[in-house]
Amino acid sequence: MKQVVLKSGLSYADADALDAAVEAIFAASEKAAALGPHSRVLLKPNLLAKHAPEKAVTTHPMVVAAVADALHRRGVADITLADSSGGIYTESSMRAIYKASGLAGVCEEKKLRLWEQTTSGRKAANGLRCKEFNLLTPVIESDFIIDLSKVKTHVMTGMTCAVKNLFGCVPGLQKAEFHMRFPDREQFGEMLVDLCETVAPALTIADGIVALEGDGPAGGTPKVMGILLGSEDPYLLDLAVAKLIGITPEKVPYLAAAMRRGLCAKQFPEEALASGSDSLVLAEGFLLPSSYADITFGDQVPTGLRWATPMVTRFAAPHPVIRRAKCIGCGKCAEICPGRTIEVKNKKAKIKKDDCIRCFCCHEMCPVKAIDVKSLPFFKL
Repeated sequence: MKQVVLKSGLSYADADALDAAVEAIFAASEKAAALGPHSRVLLKPNLLAKHAPEKAVTTHPMVVAAVADALHRRGVADITLADSSGGIYTESSMRAIYKASGLAGVCEEKKLRLWEQTTSGRKAANGLRCKEFNLLTPVIESDFIIDLSKVKTHVMTGMTCAVKNLFGCVPGLQKAEFHMRFPDREQFGEMLVDLCETVAPALTIADGIVALEGDGPAGGTPKVMGILLGSEDPYLLDLAVAKLIGITPEKVPYLAAAMRRGLCAKQFPEEALASGSDSLVLAEGFLLPSSYADITFGDQVPTGLRWATPMVTRFAAPHPVIRRAKCIGCGKCAEICPGRTIEVKNKKAKIKKDDCIRCFCCHEMCPVKAIDVKSLPFFKL
């Protein structure tokens, strides 16, 4: 379906309403109509790191439960839930994340296979930036992938939802390697589109019942939106989310890359809202990342001064800053840093600013939110 189903007024406490919303998404999907006892389904949630469901960083277990019920109603028994966290990818670390997020309990209750192994395999990609990806084994072996994303902001890409969620199909710290290969936002966006086209999820469902605003994808604050979205087209779904949270789609690197390839429109087309959906209305007071204003800086520089934009951007662009008083010296930031520009001394982390590529992986993975995104006040005017 080249449409988006949008249901609003939802809460995690009302399981019946949530089941009905998920069922509406499945019913509108032609691909889902082919599901049955023969199907091998992968559920790919957003499990960035070890966070409790109420933090709104990860896909909520009640959404996973509702999707599992919808699959069971269609006779599907072979269902695997799998993801790769942002840090070191080990069986023990994933078990801890699955448990903290509430998904281990859902998998046990709904008889889903919880993927705790760390095996992966190569899959060819007909991409502009990448010709091959190393992906989690169930991503390669499943014949129906459901992308269970979370509606969140992101300090590097502006927002993260359907397309960006698929980055978790890449094992552990190999994601950091991609940040080093493609430190530029435009190139990184191209890579994400290559990945999305390679993984090719059959259905995408976005959990925006409680979203994350501000400096996401982990350092933001929960925002009650009460919405669930679904589509067979991940780019179209992300366009809808961009409209809901008030972010310009062309400033989201992976959406801009998709536009250049003709994979999505520049704005969400009103006719793409499926019949029976609720209205797509801008969320009141939704906070974008503090870095977002700076993403557009180059467009605002007078033509005669644009030669200086790279130099000024390097000096003034948003960058991560460690709050030493809050830092616990756990080393998670140093562990994930693609360029190895962070070191821990005397139980405090320190960033070598000159070598920082501003991927904000450290900001994402800090368990105590001790890393801020700093921008010059001038660029917020």
